Amino acid sequence: MLLRVVSIALVVALGLLQLRLWFSEDGFRGVAQLRGQLVEQRAENRGLAERNRRLEAEVADLRQGFSALEERARSDLGLIGPNETFYIFTGKQDAQARDLAAR
Repeated sequence: MLLRVVSIALVVALGLLQLRLWFSEDGFRGVAQLRGQLVEQRAENRGLAERNRRLEAEVADLRQGFSALEERARSDLGLIGPNETFYIFTGKQDAQARDLAAR
């Protein structure tokens, strides 16, 4: 009789452990979700690492040469150098120039 009760208790305990293994958040389902999150995080990390490499290269270029700094000032800030003339051509003038060139 005691052996039968112990056997039933062990089977119930094993069943409960199996339920937890298969259906709880820290069981197989939870592990599968974490693996999915890990794949997504690794992809995001690769993108961020590439962005960091580009920024490091840009910083190194700005520290080393004046030409990179000058290029950045021209493109981002719209600055021009001494003895330079800046021209802006609007679309209307471009059309007139094309008409004159076609004649």
